[in-house]
Amino acid sequence: MNEPRTVTLPTADRGEVTLPEPDWCRGHADHRPDTQRADITHNTHDIHLGTRDRAIGTAVLSQAPCSEHSTRGIYAFVGLAFESGPGGHTPVALHDLAASLDTAADQLRDLADQLTTLTSNEGGAR
Repeated sequence: MNEPRTVTLPTADRGEVTLPEPDWCRGHADHRPDTQRADITHNTHDIHLGTRDRAIGTAVLSQAPCSEHSTRGIYAFVGLAFESGPGGHTPVALHDLAASLDTAADQLRDLADQLTTLTSNEGGAR
């Protein structure tokens, strides 16, 4: 059996802290040593939503395992961003946008399924 993966990170308030690191975590290359222990987060890489030709947003799975609030579970954060070009949308552009929204909806459903699996393995999102 494999040992759980861990990560040791410097913090401003607790010095070096060693925590379990989930398999889905992208790593902590951007971690800053002035971070408080409670603010450490595990995140996936950005999940680009939409079609290859038209990105309309991003999503990320995130967990703050040392949070002092009730956000220690795994959650998804989604940001959508799309605008009309100058002069608004043509019919073709509206169809392209609709296709990107359909694709993004499918991607979010897949992410919800992944989140369901992860949270059922940890006892549910809190």
